[in-house]
Amino acid sequence: MDVIHLSAECYPVAKVGGLGDVVGALPKYLNQAGVNASVVLPYYDRKFVQENEFDEIFKSSATAAGKTFEYRVLREKTRKLGFELYLIYIHGLLDRKEIYCYPDEIKQFISYQISFIDWIYKTSIRPDIIHCHDHHTGLVPFLITNSQLYKDLAYIPTICTIHNGQYQGWLGWDKVSYLPSIDLSKAGLLDWNNCINSLAASVKCCWKFTTVSPNYLQELSVNSNGLEKLFTMEKKKGVGIINGIDVQVWNPETDPMITQNYAIGTADEGKYQNKKVLCEEFGISSTKPLVVFIGRLVGEKGAELLPAAIESCLKTFKGKVNFIVLGSGEPEIEIALKKLTAKHKKQYGVYIGYDEELSHRIYAGADFLMMPSRVEPCGLNQLYAVRYGTMPVVHSTGGLKDTVIDVDDDGYGITYDKLEVQELINAVGRALNIYKDASSMSDLRKKMMSLDFSWDRSAKEYIDLYKSLIIPHAV
Repeated sequence: MDVIHLSAECYPVAKVGGLGDVVGALPKYLNQAGVNASVVLPYYDRKFVQENEFDEIFKSSATAAGKTFEYRVLREKTRKLGFELYLIYIHGLLDRKEIYCYPDEIKQFISYQISFIDWIYKTSIRPDIIHCHDHHTGLVPFLITNSQLYKDLAYIPTICTIHNGQYQGWLGWDKVSYLPSIDLSKAGLLDWNNCINSLAASVKCCWKFTTVSPNYLQELSVNSNGLEKLFTMEKKKGVGIINGIDVQVWNPETDPMITQNYAIGTADEGKYQNKKVLCEEFGISSTKPLVVFIGRLVGEKGAELLPAAIESCLKTFKGKVNFIVLGSGEPEIEIALKKLTAKHKKQYGVYIGYDEELSHRIYAGADFLMMPSRVEPCGLNQLYAVRYGTMPVVHSTGGLKDTVIDVDDDGYGITYDKLEVQELINAVGRALNIYKDASSMSDLRKKMMSLDFSWDRSAKEYIDLYKSLIIPHAV
């Protein structure tokens, strides 16, 4: 079975968030399960690309925005990621350092999608499945069924995975000329609320769509930034599959980024040694429970609650808790978090930005991870946390609801239903009460670290879905 994954991100080539982690791991685990899975990305002038060798395997031209452009397809030589990696290069368009936020981003990702389709059309490449991730690849299911140029590919099953339905790839109908020749009688498949909506087109035209947790599939029908009616209508096409984590990368026994490796049986001492070094780095005490936040400082993550909640906790639980925040995002949230440093130097530390190695050290050294997310389709941070014996303290929404069971329900985390500052403070209070009982805390660490959130389980669900769609004569 041949499966091609299309995505804007793939760790460690290019990553902004969970999308990159998923696309960097799922294909590897699919290959280990016997599926020939590959990844096709836009070319990025980043460290991984600069430090590894690629062969040019194809070169041609296609049309976007009414103009003909040349593109090249490059393949990484050594298969070092556990799967074949292909990059699509277009001079002046797909040769940049950053992934998003260019003024011509629409043209950037449309050209990437057209180049991919043009490449497989002009060659003998005929995958059994084309697996698209988020709106950046959402036009592919429409184009291979409704473009007059590429209709010979229409029999290939397409799957769209929605990692975050809030972002949809909108463009005005004045940009329809960016697309190759299409059957205009089918233009309604592109439209939602009088604009071209890439995610909506993908949901309408793909054979199946998946969400990154079962609960998020249900939530899309009531909260999806204007697509609620569409997800209600297309619900039978949807499948919720919880993301996994790459347990080879996220493994406290072997992780080269942490201070001291540890296993389930040595977690108490191992975590303390990591905590000690981490707290020294931030100038705070390692003898108190450490509560952390790792993620984007945006409303979607409930990050605007953090400054008030942290300050209230430091006053309410005076001298009994420390906090560390790692993240970047909305300037006003960053400023508010920085201001807390002067007031609470020995109890609080913040790093504005993102540092992959520091995130590993924080997971290894922390006692509790806060996730006050407003929207969390799956969430990976809570899965990394339990892998390292760090208890998640989460707002019960999306994938957090699927993956974190409250300790009062014989689980391993702390959950709350209302997204309010006081609720977060109360949840931290519960965490501190648990921490007081060293024996219970140790048992809960062991329980968390014994959980299986690996991609092995999730990959099997994807394979079953692939098999259900493959047309016998196309195999």
